[in-house]
Amino acid sequence: MSIEPVPAATARIAILAAAALCIASLALFWPGTAMYDTVAQYKQVLSGVYDDWHPPAMARVWALLAAFGPGATPMLVLQLATYWLGLGLIGDALARIGRSRSAAAIIAIGLLPPCLGWQGVVLKDAQLAGALLAAVGIIGWWRLARRPLPGAMWVPFALLLTYAVLVRANAMFIVVPLLVTLAPRPTYPLAKLVTGLIAVVVVLGVAPIVNHRLLRAQPSGVEATQALYDLAGIAARAPASDATGLTQSETATVLAKRCAKPFFWDPLGDEAHCGTTMARLRGLPTGTLYVTLASAALHHPIAYAGHRLAHLNSTDRWLVPYHWPSAAPPAASEPNTLGLAGPGAAAHSWEAMTAIVVETPLGWPIAWIVVAITALAVSVSRPRDPVRDLATALIVSALTLEASFAVLSIASDLRYHLWPMIATAVASVLLAERSPPSKIFMVGAGALLLVVGSGIASRILLPQPPQTYAGMLG
Repeated sequence: MSIEPVPAATARIAILAAAALCIASLALFWPGTAMYDTVAQYKQVLSGVYDDWHPPAMARVWALLAAFGPGATPMLVLQLATYWLGLGLIGDALARIGRSRSAAAIIAIGLLPPCLGWQGVVLKDAQLAGALLAAVGIIGWWRLARRPLPGAMWVPFALLLTYAVLVRANAMFIVVPLLVTLAPRPTYPLAKLVTGLIAVVVVLGVAPIVNHRLLRAQPSGVEATQALYDLAGIAARAPASDATGLTQSETATVLAKRCAKPFFWDPLGDEAHCGTTMARLRGLPTGTLYVTLASAALHHPIAYAGHRLAHLNSTDRWLVPYHWPSAAPPAASEPNTLGLAGPGAAAHSWEAMTAIVVETPLGWPIAWIVVAITALAVSVSRPRDPVRDLATALIVSALTLEASFAVLSIASDLRYHLWPMIATAVASVLLAERSPPSKIFMVGAGALLLVVGSGIASRILLPQPPQTYAGMLG
């Protein structure tokens, strides 16, 4: 691909637009929306006592930035600044190689209501999206112009990706595939896969050491939640078995109170539902729990698969009822006594619009997965160049995270899919310079129509679920 020279003033329009939209976004969401998780983390910031239920890296960064202002505002600035910086750098890089329309489309991605709406809420998912976009923007700004990343820029790039890995427990399924795909070595796909698997194992081993020793966070037992959720799910589908880890009495309670829900694990931790029922298992060592889970899955593979597929359908928001909860970002902050205020009427209006948009396929992760798979097929069909390589890395990171939800996921919030949605949108714009092969386009379009059509049918036919957290708990 030849690069046509572009006037500097023209190429900088994307950066200027991103800067202007960053300021406008800050004004819109100021001082930041606080969810339950936000309040819990701010308590740790104020007390100086940290645990690992929520990412201690985010709480530690928040404590460092607290000198610049109280409340959630410093973190709002951080996540919106990195969000728009990344999009601005990618847009600027595309404009410099003569793709001004693509540059405009990249900036427009930042205005997608589900993306920007969640970016106004101060929580780990928005911090993750901002850090990842900024890191991709840094490397893309040089690579799209066929220039190596300068030595000095490796420092912010590494810091952003390190923060991303630590700010969500499953971020390794984003960062590792992104880096391995972008790296020039190894070159063969199988070698890259093996390298990625080894890197994931290393991160799994190192992350707890960083959280507990370096960041001095107390263990909270959060690592047991996945095993508890899956064991209860298997027991609910194989109630007569003695290989699920639950006693017959515990299984009967889980069934009677309907605590094994595809939507989320929360009833299993709630004392009014099955919290006390699962207390015996919760007291076991984490290693023992996962050995028990492995045994239960081997003894009852159909029950385990049914449980995981039901949850995957729920979190991907495919064959679910209309108004499946936890899609729209909150319009107001969680009530608190810590001084965490909420944004004004303009933000409420934006989030009301977002609540409408997330009911469309733009808010269905399953639709984005189909687009990502199609984009990946288009990408690998093209010869290698910097644009194609960056798009491929983004898609691989998005699909790897989505694939991980088949095994590692306990809740169905749309915010967990924020990065795959953004990465797929950016990659699609990168690849849009040329028309995709007709066969790939037709197959992808057909699959998307099938997914959207069946999703619409389920939303028409299935009864509407409860619209409150207490109602979903049952």
